[in-house]
Amino acid sequence: MPSSMTDAEIRAAVDRVLPSVREDLERLVRVPGIAFPGFDPAQVQRSAELVADLCRQAGVPEVQILRVDGGQPAVVGRIPAPPGAPTVLLYAHHDVQPAGAEANWQTSPFEPTERDGRLWGRGAADDKAGIAAHLAAIRAFDGNPPVGVTLFIEGEEEFGSPTLDGFLHEYADLLAADVLVLADSGNWDIGVPALTTSLRGLVDCYVEVRTLDHAVHSGMYGGVIPDALTCLCRLLATLHDEAGNVAVAGLTESGPTDVDITEERLRTESGVLDGVQLIGTGTITERNWHKPAISVLGIDCPTIKDASNTLVPGARAKVSLRLAPGQDTEAAMAAMIEHLESRAPWGAHVSVARGEAGSAYRIDATGPAYEAARSAFTAAWDGAAPVDMGIGGSIPFVADFADAYPKAAILVTGVEDPDSRAHGANESLHLAEWRRACLAEALLLAKLASQ
Repeated sequence: MPSSMTDAEIRAAVDRVLPSVREDLERLVRVPGIAFPGFDPAQVQRSAELVADLCRQAGVPEVQILRVDGGQPAVVGRIPAPPGAPTVLLYAHHDVQPAGAEANWQTSPFEPTERDGRLWGRGAADDKAGIAAHLAAIRAFDGNPPVGVTLFIEGEEEFGSPTLDGFLHEYADLLAADVLVLADSGNWDIGVPALTTSLRGLVDCYVEVRTLDHAVHSGMYGGVIPDALTCLCRLLATLHDEAGNVAVAGLTESGPTDVDITEERLRTESGVLDGVQLIGTGTITERNWHKPAISVLGIDCPTIKDASNTLVPGARAKVSLRLAPGQDTEAAMAAMIEHLESRAPWGAHVSVARGEAGSAYRIDATGPAYEAARSAFTAAWDGAAPVDMGIGGSIPFVADFADAYPKAAILVTGVEDPDSRAHGANESLHLAEWRRACLAEALLLAKLASQ
């Protein structure tokens, strides 16, 4: 029986199913399921139907494609728990980020290509490899795992999961579980696994600066009337101090970290240019995981091609603020708006429109489920214990799951490594790390059953 399989038997079973699961992963990568407006929604539906078919082929007896009003299709599959065994929810998402300009890719973004031990393609890591890891764990037990399993494969995570909260409420009983495995994060390094235990939140806004009701000749009025673009630049410059720390009052930080990376590693992984200084103070992981960060993501104003010798009457920017764990989202949004509105240069008219918001989250990484996870990860990575890791990015749905299932243990796992380049051109999956992630999940199910 699968429930009595040894670690060695599980390892052999995962290796047995990996070739077919790899084929499934490549089929998934070929589907450009992008949930953003302006992209073909039929591809997201096609992606969901493929995921549902793969779940059925893996032996999942109850598979449905579900959505709530205004939402994208999600796949839910259920394997009932054996008597006395817990139920584990396995989450991933089948939608992907837009590929951007294909010229920036070394391979076709939606044609999976293996090179140098990696599988290249949009979604190969984020997060179709997460789906494949779930399938591998189920197939390793021939569709009869020693715990109950609920697969929940979302279809709009990259678009911000706008209907997830409603979905969790509408299908609360269907998705209820004792342990939630949310496979949408990463690992510390190649050869070193991680459990993500803290995530920054996110708020963004659109700030508009106006100085004129129409464009005027830059020679006739320049030097007397400020142009809006210069005012916008001066306003945006107030968001940081001279060291690069965020200068918005009322934002919080959340303590030291137990691990750090070297500046050399950071520069290598990020591709920062020689001579460019790092910003902020504190250790690198403190700055990246536990302090706020502000970035200017885009500016609307005339392009150089379209620019004329006139003073720009209005300019607009999108500003993104990452929040430290523990920071209240609404308080952070209010602080950023107050900062921008109160620092208008030279009396320029400044207005701020709210954008998206997502909560930060800190996980209590203690208890039996985490003991099982650490044991499973250590075995899968041949003795390398997992790091408790924060991430600088935001996964707002973690807080949604925590609110919906307050008694469940939440494990945030993933298959990405520092060079996966999720969301960017040339996204790729380290295949050896993916194998370890598949093995770790199968071992985890067995260890949860033994508890």
